[in-house]
Amino acid sequence: MPNHSDVGRRARLARPGPLRLALTVALAGLMAGCSSPPASDPSANSPHRNAKGFHNPSGVQVEKPLGDLLRWQWEKWRDGLPVAARQATPQQAPDLAFLQANARAGAQMQPALTWIGHASTLVQASGLNVLTDPMFSQRAFMVQWIGPQRQQPPGLTLDQLPPIDVVLISHNHYDHLDRASVQALAAQTGGSPLFLVPLGLKAWMQDQGIERVEELDWWQERRVGGVDFALTPVQHWSARGVSDHNHSLWGGWTVLGPDFHWYFSGDTGYSADFKATRERYAARQVPAQGGGFDLALIAIGAYAPRWFMKEQHVDPDEAVQVHLDLGAKRSVGVHWGTFLLSDEALDQPPLDLAQARQTRGLSEADFGVMALGETRRLPRRTVSPP
Repeated sequence: MPNHSDVGRRARLARPGPLRLALTVALAGLMAGCSSPPASDPSANSPHRNAKGFHNPSGVQVEKPLGDLLRWQWEKWRDGLPVAARQATPQQAPDLAFLQANARAGAQMQPALTWIGHASTLVQASGLNVLTDPMFSQRAFMVQWIGPQRQQPPGLTLDQLPPIDVVLISHNHYDHLDRASVQALAAQTGGSPLFLVPLGLKAWMQDQGIERVEELDWWQERRVGGVDFALTPVQHWSARGVSDHNHSLWGGWTVLGPDFHWYFSGDTGYSADFKATRERYAARQVPAQGGGFDLALIAIGAYAPRWFMKEQHVDPDEAVQVHLDLGAKRSVGVHWGTFLLSDEALDQPPLDLAQARQTRGLSEADFGVMALGETRRLPRRTVSPP
């Protein structure tokens, strides 16, 4: 463990020059609350939308004013943050034989989770191969020569994926909605997967040449192959530029199959939405029907500094509270270890998660992390006969 002088020296060495600082401020501008008129697309009408665009149920103002953004970037530059990771994000060779065989298993499919990186996962369950927020590009930005750069390769490449049935998009930020990745998936052999997106994103997807896409408002459901997919509210925001803030919705995803129930948080600050989600589906998750969520995928990274990030990104302690609010049987931390988006070191989220678990009396089996490329096989739901 390095001492404080070592950390300080590493911070000074990592301090960016003026040009890099200016670029960082420009890129981080997407995280500031630049005002703009709402989208005119009539399909975006929703009770969660007003004259300024979509908004959070809590009324919390997630986006920050320009002054806060500049303060964050100045302090980040001054302190040389984030410091270098002490160890690389763990990675292991993917079990391609199992993934391909499982993809063809139909009703006999073994529920399984593979972490690809950041918020990108492959969930195989109830006969469907589902991707969350696919991001395979080297940079999370509108062009590939600037912007946050991938620090670790994806745990699976696009070519190694089994045929994908459904792609879930949580919101339109570049680290969650990557143009090249969704275009490649739409062109997969055998035909495009179905893309399920929040309200207001269908037109953008169609502009990318993707036609098999449906958009949902919060609490709306779409059934695919006997599995129900529901967009559920979380506390966040949307933008891909400086003139489209909150023109499209954001959300988490609740997925209810006959033998597996799972949840994906996307990006979120802590709110009452997780208890509301648990209550919404309580009648379908009574003990006789298998109980609560078999798996929750919860973001645990990009949380520092708290004064800037708190409303939009949970920290590991809050992520544990999300796990408890959802009543999940087990959770896995995602949204860490891939892109440097905030002030904590790349390997800090699992350390803070371990401390939060200990404080709450939970085990790693209750809420842990995975290696890039790792596949975790999970039990099916046990449903009591009527």
